[in-house]
Amino acid sequence: MRLVGILGVRITYEGSFDLPQNRPVIVVSNHQGTYDIPPIAWLFRKYHIKFISKIELAKNIPSVSYNLRNSGAALIDRRNRAQAIPEIYKLGELIAKNNYAACIFPEGTRSKMGKMKKFKSGGIEALLKAAPNALIVPFVVDGNYKIEKKGMFPLCIGQRVKYSILSPIETKGKSANEICEEAENVIREKLRN
Repeated sequence: MRLVGILGVRITYEGSFDLPQNRPVIVVSNHQGTYDIPPIAWLFRKYHIKFISKIELAKNIPSVSYNLRNSGAALIDRRNRAQAIPEIYKLGELIAKNNYAACIFPEGTRSKMGKMKKFKSGGIEALLKAAPNALIVPFVVDGNYKIEKKGMFPLCIGQRVKYSILSPIETKGKSANEICEEAENVIREKLRN
């Protein structure tokens, strides 16, 4: 986050950071790029947040790969549902047992131009099966894609980025599809996307 500050990126935070500590949290976020991860990790640090990540990131990236392999993250093969769903369920058990947080990007991959893709509910469903009392927290990333417009190098300077924690969504009496759709709608509305 400090690195992008050096690039003149202006960051704004918005929303309530006061969430209950006596239950697990599932952060549901849109995904615009590499720089989405540090603010989520920082803002939800007291919940020992764990990420759902593609398995390829667990190899050959200094610091990041080690952290993913040893932090309790769910490392999934996005082309293999039979591997991915049990791995996400295992993460759900971890957050349920310890009242931790998990972060999921239900678009499946980042939206390189900031245009949100349709959310998929499979990962949220697996997390909620293992942690049925989890609180869903929609998180909005707005503008990160502009930092990497030209790829990882050179990064673009002077961009405006905004992170928003929206009102939590209670899960009781709702299906995973309904929760996923509700989270997608409030995030899309915030982005006007």
